[in-house]
Amino acid sequence: MDLILWRHAEAEPSQPGLDDLERALTAKGHKQARRMGQWLDSVLPENCRILVSPATRTVQTVAGLGRKYKIHPDLAPGADPSDVLKAANWPSSKEAVLVVGHQPTLGQAAALLMMGEDSDWEMKKGAVWWFVQREADDASSFYLKAVMQPDLVMK
Repeated sequence: MDLILWRHAEAEPSQPGLDDLERALTAKGHKQARRMGQWLDSVLPENCRILVSPATRTVQTVAGLGRKYKIHPDLAPGADPSDVLKAANWPSSKEAVLVVGHQPTLGQAAALLMMGEDSDWEMKKGAVWWFVQREADDASSFYLKAVMQPDLVMK
């Protein structure tokens, strides 16, 4: 199974009176999302299942990919990293799964995958971390395939 974690692109800062779920991408964030979305579209399998947090900024981020997606409430800001893995059906899914979500949850999910324990790993805005589990019941077949940041994607 392939599990791709995509942190939303740069968003406007929190403000009093603005619901966190309503925060939108900045102009730079839209550019990051387009760039990363184009790269992902060129490398993701056609049957990739795409799960997105209900936050405006994640929906705007995944729009850069140009594929169908499903909003998943368990991926909202503040989600538990185990909820991310459960939503993706890690490591048992028969198809690749792309999760578009938030920090610190995605970094914590990556740490849980790589170390098997809780830790706070930083994931940059707009970045993608791609994990592969070749055999669902064989932990030794797990590896980190790619880490990509929006500023490294070809223009």
